[in-house]
Amino acid sequence: MQIIKPLIPILISLATGFATFAHAASNVTKSNTTTGTQTYNAQKLQTIRQMYEQDIRNEGMDNPVVLQQYANTALQNAMQLEQTYFETAQMSCHVGYDVLWNSQDPDYQQDKQFAITDKGLVKVSLAQGGDVYYDLTCDNKNCQVADVILTDQGKSLREHLLKACR
Repeated sequence: MQIIKPLIPILISLATGFATFAHAASNVTKSNTTTGTQTYNAQKLQTIRQMYEQDIRNEGMDNPVVLQQYANTALQNAMQLEQTYFETAQMSCHVGYDVLWNSQDPDYQQDKQFAITDKGLVKVSLAQGGDVYYDLTCDNKNCQVADVILTDQGKSLREHLLKACR
């Protein structure tokens, strides 16, 4: 017992040090996650800004359309389904307006603001036409548009095309 008594303060110091180290490591992980999220959010905003700048430069006349150029594979496939449907049925299954501008007749010079929502979507607030929301997927190099949320109720462009264009 006499040998253990001198070891007790050392053991308490080790336990306290371990707890402090574990807490510090936890904070580093949280900090890295926050930094990663901030980096992805900056990438998302930059991607959507570039997409709008390109669409403004070409006044929506890109081929393929600018959204398809920035889309991930799943959204590109849905958009291709729309094009194939039009070629075979000679009818449109699209939503009927330019989703970037939330308008049939876009004003490319209108003011717009870009922000990240609590859910990680990019919100584009248009001076004429309300808000457009983009869901993006990102890796360490770039971001791609996974979907466009068309309404406040969460109507998805990709889901619309997959249902309407079959």
